[in-house]
Amino acid sequence: MMRAVLLALLLVASPAFAVQPDEMLQDPGLEARAREISRNLRCPVCQGEDIDDSNAPISRDLRLAVRERLVAGDSDAQVVDYVVARYGEFVLFTPRAEGSSLILWLAGPAMLLAGAGIALAMSRRRAVAAEAEGLTEADKTRLAELLDK
Repeated sequence: MMRAVLLALLLVASPAFAVQPDEMLQDPGLEARAREISRNLRCPVCQGEDIDDSNAPISRDLRLAVRERLVAGDSDAQVVDYVVARYGEFVLFTPRAEGSSLILWLAGPAMLLAGAGIALAMSRRRAVAAEAEGLTEADKTRLAELLDK
């Protein structure tokens, strides 16, 4: 009884791969390359799964295409380029940092720098305002003149 429960838990907890035995390549090296490429390709239908984990028919087609290209002698980069040419950059889990996606890659760091600049400017103003509380009226007038310049 305990073995049956443990086996059921193991089956439920283990990842379910959609790759069918008839899709697998005989060469273990090519199959390993195909699996590595597939982990980085998103299912166009499921969107949150890679093509190895998806049961969608288009994922099966993509898995077969990846393996066909590898058997034909393409490099990993050529296989990925082939899939991207047919389905667009969307199928990549990690889009390339070029073209229009470069804006997206740079937007995060740019916003971080802008926020840090604003925070620094605000903290300096507060520091100046705190120092100004202990100043005489003549000093406050002089400080206002200096800040306006």
